[in-house]
Amino acid sequence: MKAERRREVLVCGAAAGLAMGAFALAAAVRGRWPGGADAIAVPYHAHLWDLLHGQATGDLLFNWNSGYGVPFLADFFAYLMNPFSWPTALLPRDQGHLAVFLVALATIGLGTALMAHLLGRLHPGPRWLRVFAAVGYGLCAWVLDIGGGAPMWLWGLVSLPLLGLVGDWCLHERRWVAGALCVALAWAGNLYTAALATLIAGLLFAVRLFATPRPFRHRVRATGRAVTLTTAGVLLAAPVLFVAVRAARGAQPESPVQPLGPSGLDGHLAQLLPAITGGRPLPDVAIGVLGLLLVCGLPFNRRVRVRERAAWCAALLLVVLSFVWTPTVLVWHGLAIPAGGPYRVSFVLSGLLVLAGWVSLAHRPDRVTLLGGAALTATIAALAAARGSVHASTWVLLGVGGAVLLAALAALDRRHTDRRVTALATWVIGGAVLGNAVWSGYAALGAAPDDGVSPAAVRAGHAAVRAGADWPDLRSDPGPHAFTPNDPLLLNGQGGGYSSGYLPTVAALLLHDLGAGWTAGGRQTGGVTDPVGRALFGVGAHLDDAPRPPGFTAVRAPAPPLVTVLPPGARTATSSVWSRQESLLGSQVYDAPLPVPAGGPAPTLHGTSGWSVPGGAEGTVFTAACTPGSTAYVHPLWYRGTVSGLGTDFRSDGEQPTTAVPVHRLGTVPADGTVRVTLRSDVVSQVPARPIGCLRADALAAAVTRLTAAGATRVEAGGHTLTAALPAGSTGTALFSVPATEGWTCAVDGGAGVVPTPVLGMIGVPLGGGAGRVSCAFRPPGLTEGLTVASGTAAVFVLVAVFARLSRRPTRVPRRERRLAARH
Repeated sequence: MKAERRREVLVCGAAAGLAMGAFALAAAVRGRWPGGADAIAVPYHAHLWDLLHGQATGDLLFNWNSGYGVPFLADFFAYLMNPFSWPTALLPRDQGHLAVFLVALATIGLGTALMAHLLGRLHPGPRWLRVFAAVGYGLCAWVLDIGGGAPMWLWGLVSLPLLGLVGDWCLHERRWVAGALCVALAWAGNLYTAALATLIAGLLFAVRLFATPRPFRHRVRATGRAVTLTTAGVLLAAPVLFVAVRAARGAQPESPVQPLGPSGLDGHLAQLLPAITGGRPLPDVAIGVLGLLLVCGLPFNRRVRVRERAAWCAALLLVVLSFVWTPTVLVWHGLAIPAGGPYRVSFVLSGLLVLAGWVSLAHRPDRVTLLGGAALTATIAALAAARGSVHASTWVLLGVGGAVLLAALAALDRRHTDRRVTALATWVIGGAVLGNAVWSGYAALGAAPDDGVSPAAVRAGHAAVRAGADWPDLRSDPGPHAFTPNDPLLLNGQGGGYSSGYLPTVAALLLHDLGAGWTAGGRQTGGVTDPVGRALFGVGAHLDDAPRPPGFTAVRAPAPPLVTVLPPGARTATSSVWSRQESLLGSQVYDAPLPVPAGGPAPTLHGTSGWSVPGGAEGTVFTAACTPGSTAYVHPLWYRGTVSGLGTDFRSDGEQPTTAVPVHRLGTVPADGTVRVTLRSDVVSQVPARPIGCLRADALAAAVTRLTAAGATRVEAGGHTLTAALPAGSTGTALFSVPATEGWTCAVDGGAGVVPTPVLGMIGVPLGGGAGRVSCAFRPPGLTEGLTVASGTAAVFVLVAVFARLSRRPTRVPRRERRLAARH
């Protein structure tokens, strides 16, 4: 038994080593990291580094760095629960791409090893061939194209074979507690991929349950065992589930995405071929030439029972059809096709293809099987030949690699084959699989966008942000996104930029209403870039718009504290971005006249909803009267075209509702007080009713001085708390420059905690007849309920484990009875 276990460990380790080595070799030869890690993976791992080294301003519950203060626990569960992410804190902070690469490498290795073990449980077969089949899963096209730069999704590569092994335990009616713990591990690692892996693992369980004759009673017991342990495992991960569901309910909705258009049979078939790059987004399901030949040969393999063949072919057909029909694609993605890619779940189909291919390989395919698989593969290649994504490397891998693999597989099938021939054929298959993996990885990395973020540049930006740090008295905002949409995380500042699937709608709308831009329909926000917006959020320092050698420059500006006081009876206005800013500032600092058309194609005013500007190269001219010497700003919002005025020209790429353009500085208002702006629209586009605002610097300075005098005298910030000492007897409303997301409770002078009253989206706390201290604390919605459910489930686990232990303990026979038995 011990020898068998050692051999199994060797097989799984070999599979992991081959997959990891091929992935690393492809990256080394190409000289590039896997693409797609910049927006999410690298900044989040930098923030994890700060958390583990005690340098973050927030904690696991709350993120003070991004969005001017947003919940973080759901994002931690979504983006950083891959266990391999945590040891990366041992690396230097600026080695974000290396950290993500190592996380991907380790996850690929574990997923491949588990798949190799699952294949052995599915059907016995040659160990080394099991290794090569598992490599096709660990380096499937989804891993090379998407998963390598997304450690959070890559955990699904582990979850699928892990849950498949749990299903195997259910079939053999053992390890209920261990199986439930594995389900909990999969779901806690990443909810999104775990849910899909659970569906495929359930399908695999059903195929195995009904593909071979079994007593009806056994089927009922195995099914009951699978259902109960899966339910228990999911409930054990309840904190993750409850927090994520509540966060998703309050998150900014996904931007509308058009349903999938017709891709054609050839387009989907092409995705089965190796080294496919470019073209329309389609499921990345390729598992290498070996896997393709084996899957295509399965229907012809007479050594596999008809019933089993039919079950596997039906399961594959069912899943394949669900990937090409829009309603079922929506189901795979929670009824919303994600903007980041409509086939982010394609690894589950790759896993099913590998499992089906192994069933054929384990039954030692004969010549009919090999010829049938080759013919079907050739048919697929012929149908996909016209696709632009099929390159010369694909034909080389199919032609040369396919011929070599067919010859080696045919040699293995011969009766009384010499051991040396068998060993040679096995090594040839291994070499072909390894070459296919490296070549496919090389092609995929070449097609990925070059991130181009150097550690030296990150160090310079991080140092500049730290140079301006004054938290919690004021914020140090990274300003323009020099590197990623998550620069505040990457540089450890306190900015408005954030890209997250759980970004609260309250935070997105607050920034949107105050003139900050957004993309992805509000799931990716920018920070405020105008003086009033920065004053409202207590930004005392921000990085300069353009980095200067040898690094960045921190620009300082006067700003009130993070907690200010609005006087009693203060009114809020929402007619324009300028009036909203003035309402929170408590002072009038803008001239925001209704502009007058003064040339070019005539625009149409639709009341408060804005102007429709005709398209054309001539351009529509607006004029507005402002105070001479003030600074003119324009808020294009959804406008698409060029904007010119006061010596400034810039491109506005707005598109409602996905892309909102932030407030942009035009220049100093001339002595005649006339601001002239020309809009050259690409198409009929829209701007706000009052797109031009002229800021009076002296009025803003007076407002900041007043707010500082009446605001907090001292601010204390914990990981998820904010406390302010106010001038004694303060009345009105304490205004926290933090989005009023669900989960905050506030208390005045140590009184009972109450839910704050939002003021245009910011946290507002009424002070009553007078107060000198106000404090707020955040607790993620759903956390209490999740911990309660998980605690109850854990208690059940303990009882089940104890009962199972006692039931396995041998019954002690009294000594007298043992003596009697010995005599007889």
